[in-house]
Amino acid sequence: MIKFSIVITYLKEGSPEVLESINKMDYPKNYEILCLPGPGSPSIYRNKGADIGKGEIIAFIDDDAMVHKDLLKNAEKFFNEHSDIDIVGGPQLTPLAEEGFARISGYSLASKFGGWSTSNRYGIKKLNLNADDTYLTTAIMFCRKKVFEKVRFDENLFPGEDSKFVIEAKKAGFKVAYSPDMIVYHKRRPTLKKFVKQIFNYGKVAQTRLSFFDIFKQPFFFIPSLFLIYSIELFFIAVMKPSIFANFFGILFGDFKFSAIIFAPLLLYISLNLLFSSYESIKNKDARGIFFLPFIFTILHLSYGAGLIWGFMIKKFKKE
Repeated sequence: MIKFSIVITYLKEGSPEVLESINKMDYPKNYEILCLPGPGSPSIYRNKGADIGKGEIIAFIDDDAMVHKDLLKNAEKFFNEHSDIDIVGGPQLTPLAEEGFARISGYSLASKFGGWSTSNRYGIKKLNLNADDTYLTTAIMFCRKKVFEKVRFDENLFPGEDSKFVIEAKKAGFKVAYSPDMIVYHKRRPTLKKFVKQIFNYGKVAQTRLSFFDIFKQPFFFIPSLFLIYSIELFFIAVMKPSIFANFFGILFGDFKFSAIIFAPLLLYISLNLLFSSYESIKNKDARGIFFLPFIFTILHLSYGAGLIWGFMIKKFKKE
């Protein structure tokens, strides 16, 4: 029996970039590759791949990723050692060849300050045999074929379909894990516009897996929206009463007035932003991060906050 069915979804133009690295893997040819092109939601083709795949384990890999040469070897070893695990994923790292904005934005995604728990997906973490959707994406995900007898990807959802799939699988009783040995390198958005669209969409679909009250139970997902609302209010205050910023500079130099209450969140955010920007720059040995990460972190938080608000507004209007 074939061990793995590798499912790759992509648009009809060209061929998946990931094939080049898959063909260089250090693993016997005990797998099949299912390249399923087409328009529409990738979930349609992932479900189809899971149905027609002959492998004992269905592997989902993004078309623009690059796999580690030991990916399938490590995956087989993992499933042999953990026979009770049904789904496992690993880190999607920023390729070493990435440059400019794409590379530095990768630092922000892997940072706790940038994405809080979802940063688990973008860095090497410890083995976790009880992982949740913050660890896994379909950039790299292995599922036993039996999982699809009970759980399917939502074909009306993109992005966020992978998070919803993992949540529903855990509810159905399947066990989910994260292994740091299952590595792919995934390209980042090369421009600011594409990065904003990506993060906005992540926020927009959050309501498909989290209720309004669930968001409040996980405040770090809601804080970006509060920060966006606060920033908008601060902008209008500045337009209506420009002199208030004189008090802002007074706060910086020790003149604490009533306006300190207004600017306290901004000062806290600036301090944390600069602190984490410096930390990520040092950790990644890239001095450019000190100059660009404060801006990228801010864009990331505001984009996600806007997307989250927009998603709940759409959900409310649909109900009405």
